[in-house]
Amino acid sequence: MYFFLSQLSVLDILLVTDILPNIICTALTKKTAMSFSNCLAQFYFFVITESSECFLLTVMSWDRYLAICKPLHYPLKMNHQVCWILVILCWILSVFGALVFTVTISMLQFCGPDIIDHFFCDFNPILQLSCSDTTAAQFEGTFLSVLVIVIPFFIIIVSYAYIISTIFKIPSITGRQKVFSTCSSHLTVVCIYYGTLVCVYLIPNRGKTKDITKLISLLYTVVTPMINPLIYSLRNKELKKSVGKLIQNFLDRHLIKKI
Repeated sequence: MYFFLSQLSVLDILLVTDILPNIICTALTKKTAMSFSNCLAQFYFFVITESSECFLLTVMSWDRYLAICKPLHYPLKMNHQVCWILVILCWILSVFGALVFTVTISMLQFCGPDIIDHFFCDFNPILQLSCSDTTAAQFEGTFLSVLVIVIPFFIIIVSYAYIISTIFKIPSITGRQKVFSTCSSHLTVVCIYYGTLVCVYLIPNRGKTKDITKLISLLYTVVTPMINPLIYSLRNKELKKSVGKLIQNFLDRHLIKKI
């Protein structure tokens, strides 16, 4: 589990590094000039990190399934070599899919306006600037969404269906809580991450304003990577004690000032 968490941290760092500098520059200057090649490069690495994170969260759900539902087989089926193979496979699929997708977009013609009404170079904002036929790119976008979002999300749901079924078979309430606590953090991240991705890429654009889309995009590109360490640290007893002391000290100072 901690091996996969380290890989998730790497992906979060890469995603924030790819997106956040441009967002900060846009917020400070109100507009940012970027060449077409730089825009494609940002989009390429964005697709890689987003796809890898979707695949990695799926692998982590399978890891939790083996740990809870097949505990005796867990050391054999999820050894260090298997972990590395799964992570490398996530990267290979993401790099290949992003490369094909980016090449298709680079072959489009852009002869109209050159202003993207977004924080970064995303799929739909780029296609809206094209003056050529975008049917092939839209088809690849739909296919990639199914491959990266729908299928992994379905696998996660099936994994947690078996996990919840196994947890309910545990006789003691304390045992249920202890077992569920090992996957509660992952389940929270999955709900936040996939919820925002579905809203942006799978729900039709009709009825959605650009401001809402941009706000949701901020959630999975900036907010989620920032809160992931906090979510996965909630089970740490030392962290809980430290946070409790900080809150208590704040309340004590606040009460003393009022008195």
